Amino acid sequence: MEEIKNKAIESFRADMNCSQSVLTAFAGSLNLDRETAMAVASGFGAGMGRLQGTCGAVTGAYMVFGFHNSRIYPDNSESKEHTYAMIQEFDRRFREKHQTTDCRTLLDCDLRTDEGQEEVKLNHLTEKVCEVCIADAVKIVLDLTGKK
Repeated sequence: MEEIKNKAIESFRADMNCSQSVLTAFAGSLNLDRETAMAVASGFGAGMGRLQGTCGAVTGAYMVFGFHNSRIYPDNSESKEHTYAMIQEFDRRFREKHQTTDCRTLLDCDLRTDEGQEEVKLNHLTEKVCEVCIADAVKIVLDLTGKK
C-alpha cells in the first residue's frame, strides 16, 4: 500500500492533478499506460476542471474501479453493477473520514480566484488536505479491489 500511496503523492507533487495522481498510481496494475491515464484524468482535478465539485482523488478512484471491473467482468452490465457498488462503498468510507467528497468544502476556499489560490499556498492546503485525500483514496481503493 505504501508504494502506491507514495507513487500517487509523488505524482501530485510533480504537477499532476489529484485525479491523475490516483489513476496513474494504479495504471500498471490495470494494464493501462501512464500517458493514457494522465490524459483520461486530466480534466478531473480540483473538483473537475477547478469547478470544485467532486474531489479529484475521488474521481480518480472511481476511474480505477471502472478499469478494474472492466478487466474482470467482460459483460458491461455486470461490470457497471460491480463498479457502482464499489463507488457507493468508497463514498461511504471517504465521507466517514472527511464528511464530504466536495472539493470546495474540503479546501474551504475558491480555487477559481486569486485569493483562493493564495489561501491554498499560505495555508499549505495541498499538503494538509489534498495529499491526505489522495492517500485515503488510494487506501480505500486498495481495500475494495484487493490490490495490495
